[in-house]
Amino acid sequence: MAEEVKLLDFWPSMFGMRVKVALAMKGVAYEYVEQDLRNKSPLLLEMNPIHKKIPVLVHNGKPICESSIIVQYIDETWKNRAPLLPSDPYERAQARFWVDFIDKKVFESGRKIWASKGEEREEGKKEFMGSLKKLEEVLGEKAYFGGENVGFVDIVLIGYYTWFYSYEIIGNFSVEAECSKIMGWAKRCLQNESVSNSLPDPFKICDFVLLMKKKYGL
Repeated sequence: MAEEVKLLDFWPSMFGMRVKVALAMKGVAYEYVEQDLRNKSPLLLEMNPIHKKIPVLVHNGKPICESSIIVQYIDETWKNRAPLLPSDPYERAQARFWVDFIDKKVFESGRKIWASKGEEREEGKKEFMGSLKKLEEVLGEKAYFGGENVGFVDIVLIGYYTWFYSYEIIGNFSVEAECSKIMGWAKRCLQNESVSNSLPDPFKICDFVLLMKKKYGL
């Protein structure tokens, strides 16, 4: 019996992007179901009744929620291609730690940049660049956070890259100038078609963010 895989998502979401990348790397065919977060579909509310958020992966009728959990599920379910998490338990725990760091520190500081003004925005910029510099230390001289291949941490962070341009335009700063190693890493990731084909254009993201700022008076 053919597997049924659906992804409920909203196109600018860096959280949904990581699920798309993971599915692409595993070669998993799926149905993409775009969601209107201002008018949530009955399917989304049924599949994620607790948080009512995207992304949701629906595999043979069963929902999996929370993007980092979804990526791990994908890795464990489709084991035959492109392992995403390290096989060593310690390294796997470290990858999970840095994924948690990214989703708490990078997301929150990025949000401060585009969704606030004045001192709060400046604080966001400082926190954002501090987080990226810490991640540069973790990357070290490796090609990817996963070593020689794109892995869990890479998949989680690369979605944020599509928002970098928006942060730079709104915050009037340059990631390249301060964190060239991260930008070099991002360019290497984009050489992988599973990554590049799964990410939206940063300019399109910027148009969306500027529209959101205008709409909500930010």
